[in-house]
Amino acid sequence: MTQNTQNTQNTTVLVTGASGRTGSRVAEAARAAGLTVRAASRATGFDWADRASWAGALAGADAAYLMYPTDVGSPAAAGAVGTLAREAVEAGVRRLVLLSSRGEERARPAEEALKESGADWTVVRAAWFAQNFSEGPLVEGLRHGELVFPAGEVREPFIDVRDIADVVVTALTAGERYVGRTLDLTGPRLLTFREAVAEISAATGGTFTYTPVPARQYGENLKAFGVPPEEVDFLVDLFESLLDGRNAHLSEEVRQILGRAPHDFSEFARENAAAGVWKA
Repeated sequence: MTQNTQNTQNTTVLVTGASGRTGSRVAEAARAAGLTVRAASRATGFDWADRASWAGALAGADAAYLMYPTDVGSPAAAGAVGTLAREAVEAGVRRLVLLSSRGEERARPAEEALKESGADWTVVRAAWFAQNFSEGPLVEGLRHGELVFPAGEVREPFIDVRDIADVVVTALTAGERYVGRTLDLTGPRLLTFREAVAEISAATGGTFTYTPVPARQYGENLKAFGVPPEEVDFLVDLFESLLDGRNAHLSEEVRQILGRAPHDFSEFARENAAAGVWKA
């Protein structure tokens, strides 16, 4: 991480989604940078769907990391992000960083809601997480040897969530440098999902396969697993639009912001293989 330009002593940052993929890493990176972390999740009484739970989380905080659950492009996201951001500003929490999605047009209303709130904002648009292969719904399939997913042979610049966390904390601690900016974050190279699964195979010494399917067929699989129909419809539309090659290009912003290269997918695969993540 780059050298901080702001005194972090006695600075409290509210981290939403603190038990999730990004929030847990943001909390860890923030503590390492000397920030006081207020972890916000349903387990601690914070709920994006319950406005009454927001004031207590915001009280006395100096900054906040906003991660809207399910997806920042979901129909409810813009309203919730905008309302929470305005309440944060009214409570004196002006410094806000929002996690957004690279290439997702449906995420733009939430971004605009943040910008219109009066906050000192930063938007972090991240590519597909490497950790989506090691945490969440894709893991079970891999543990049985096969990833079934509607990504075709599209190339993606998979990013390690630890790099996202370091960028978020740098943005929060670098004074005015990243206020009013939209940051575009990717990993260091492009891989297809088939190539990513092959790297997991190489790291584990096992044989994992990738089977591309149409988005609507994947949606039927999700329904069979009990995902609500309205959420399935949203995800099908999202995959059909987002996984079309629009993100098949790299950004240098991780290197420019952190002064180092982003983590490579092969490093991620080796670490998680050693931890036994994909063992059945």
